[in-house]
Amino acid sequence: MTPPLSASLTRRRFLTQATGTLFAAPFITTGMRAASPNGKLRHAAFGAAGMSMADMTAMSNHPLWELAAVCDVDTRKFDQIKKKWPNAKCYQDWQEMLEKEAGNIDSVNVSTPDHMHGPMGLKAMELGKHVYGQKPLAQNLHECRKLMLKARETGVMTQMGIQVSSSFTERLAVAIIQQGTIGKVKEVHTFSNKFWGDMDPVPQKSDPVPAQFDWQKWLGTATDRPYIEGYYHPGQWRKRRDFGTGTLGDMGCHMFSGWFRALDLAAPIGVKSKGPAPLNATNWAIDAVVEYTFKGTAHTAADTVKVTWYDGNARPPAEVMALADPAKFPGQGSIYIGTEGVLLSPHTSTPLLYPRDKFTGFKYPKLEPRDHWADFIDCCLKGGSQKPSANFDYAGPLTEAVLLGCLASAFPNEDLKWDAPALKITNSEAANALVKRQYRPGTEI
Repeated sequence: MTPPLSASLTRRRFLTQATGTLFAAPFITTGMRAASPNGKLRHAAFGAAGMSMADMTAMSNHPLWELAAVCDVDTRKFDQIKKKWPNAKCYQDWQEMLEKEAGNIDSVNVSTPDHMHGPMGLKAMELGKHVYGQKPLAQNLHECRKLMLKARETGVMTQMGIQVSSSFTERLAVAIIQQGTIGKVKEVHTFSNKFWGDMDPVPQKSDPVPAQFDWQKWLGTATDRPYIEGYYHPGQWRKRRDFGTGTLGDMGCHMFSGWFRALDLAAPIGVKSKGPAPLNATNWAIDAVVEYTFKGTAHTAADTVKVTWYDGNARPPAEVMALADPAKFPGQGSIYIGTEGVLLSPHTSTPLLYPRDKFTGFKYPKLEPRDHWADFIDCCLKGGSQKPSANFDYAGPLTEAVLLGCLASAFPNEDLKWDAPALKITNSEAANALVKRQYRPGTEI
């Protein structure tokens, strides 16, 4: 649905302000993108396993996509690449891959731990490559904004890996809200039962680094530290503040997208963490509760609207859950409270309307199917003004909202005021210092 003119102007004004002097001296790289000699999208992957393998596998369903190169700091992952794509070149150093393959690739996917999303995505766009960037778009607010601006500056196609935003279930929730089924939205509560946090101290130990694994390259922008088997790589980095973004960063970009799009929201104007603070500078906390305040839109009941996030064991208040069916409350989802009813939107499942008797016989809108990865590939191949549905102009402000909540967790019960155009927390110097990370010397952005 096309947003109201006033909302469109508000968002455009913010994006224009956010770019500052960008258009005074544009850095145009569009001409670098030569057409592929065989008419296919020649692709390179940052990451050879996990989410990157899932992204590559999904993209490989498109007949005009081919894998040209892959990089991964752990060379033990290359066997599965060679079995599936025997012609793909494999690199352990991502910078070497870009240097050697720049003339042989058209697009990349950045599907690594969060802390390297920014450096890799920015370098790829500087070379004129289309970027499919996994969520969250970056590990911190500074890098997230730079990715959004670089995408606009270079004109490449972009898509954030929030594939659920292309799914039938999320688009159905958006359509139900925007057609006014539950009236104007008064508040939203979003929750996830994941536990990407750790309340224990860092083990005081050091393990030998596997011969096939480049620990320093994996650390990337983060400060040096001992390798601890299984603590960071491969599966626990989301819990660590230098590398991941906790449960909110992991699931927030997926689960915020429904109401962010449905309500046509821009940046929040304030955020407050009501959950426990991290117990140390290394790990994220669990059981987070984060309250956001956004400016109201044509779809909200007031001039501002509050959205509250809960994770781990935290859940919306009993009186909120009672508006739906507490016995059937999902582990992950959102509940929209409107002036004329309630919408419970379970993550990846069909949304439900309450009270049930009021909406008996309700006919759900009909929607055409959409493929998130094919959407990206088609836009890359066709060019022109049509952009993927989760392009960085959309995904950037969405991710900034998520990351602002992550940042707020270090300052429990503080009402932090956010100036989005200035990329600044205006009422806390300590909080504002975390908008940009501390980089290892030589890796600064």
